[in-house]
Amino acid sequence: MTGRDERRTRSRNLSDRVPLRLRKAVPWHRQGATWRDAKPTVIAQALKRASALPSGNWYVVAGSREISGRKPFGISVAGTEVVVWRDQRGRLQAGPGSCPHLGAPLRDSPVVCGTLVCHWHGLALEGGPFAGWNPYPVHDDGVLVWVRLDTLAGERPLDEPVLPVRPGLADSVAAVYKAVGICEPEDIIANRLDPWHGAWFHPYSFVDLTVDDASGHEDGFAVDVSFKVAGRAVVPVRAVFTTPEPRTVVMHITEGEGATSVVETHATPLEADASGRPRTAVIEAVIATSGRPGFAVARAAAPLLRPLMRRTAGRLWRDDLAYAERRWALRSNGRFPG
Repeated sequence: MTGRDERRTRSRNLSDRVPLRLRKAVPWHRQGATWRDAKPTVIAQALKRASALPSGNWYVVAGSREISGRKPFGISVAGTEVVVWRDQRGRLQAGPGSCPHLGAPLRDSPVVCGTLVCHWHGLALEGGPFAGWNPYPVHDDGVLVWVRLDTLAGERPLDEPVLPVRPGLADSVAAVYKAVGICEPEDIIANRLDPWHGAWFHPYSFVDLTVDDASGHEDGFAVDVSFKVAGRAVVPVRAVFTTPEPRTVVMHITEGEGATSVVETHATPLEADASGRPRTAVIEAVIATSGRPGFAVARAAAPLLRPLMRRTAGRLWRDDLAYAERRWALRSNGRFPG
């Protein structure tokens, strides 16, 4: 092996060990414009394909850690009140959030030894049909909780929700971020199916973004992008965005640091606000993993990492909710150009 070959080998080995790269500083306004590539028809077609997918009537309602055996969790999915809690064995129970007796809000009632006890008159619910209260199917995938509402969606029911491929939870760190916007689920999904806006709208997080039109992913997009770390330091990755069901967009890291990690963005319709405007919950699960030996330390520090992961997601969604809300506002009065 020549000296030049040895230097190249050492460089590749260092590159494998250190994911950071240094890039030349490029002013925000001098990066390549993406508006010609971000064709409204392309985004609309991707949204149409996603909307036609089966959901089996399943809706994401919360993160798995959010629901305990101490108190119930309540949410109104498209105006349908839902209550979820855990029984004494840790199993999820779910059903209508209004007491069948006189309509008390069950989300405000206590869970006593795994039984939900209405705080108005003491009607006790253990999870099975009782006194006019009938349960909803519920599923805990280890990160998120889903509830099946057959009368709401009206599709052919599926036994379980349509889940994307994920890294093993034992080898990853998962965090769930939630926010609510004045928009409809399609506005959230359309935002995620527009990867071209990343480096322009989120310059604090992304640079050097390129969408690969020849990726072969008919139901999504492949993107080469670098995540900003500090100053000129970045981490380049390849990500693929797909839609496993109509209210979900998943970003899979397929190459680079954190390969096989995923970010799942779920859009759940809520009850309209006092003015009748639609409200949608963004429930985003970040499931991060790495093949590096040091990642075991990160897993051990998961309780400290999760708030940081949620904070990072929150910064991005402050911008992206503004995008989704603006899109809905324009659509609602016929001014949306797409």
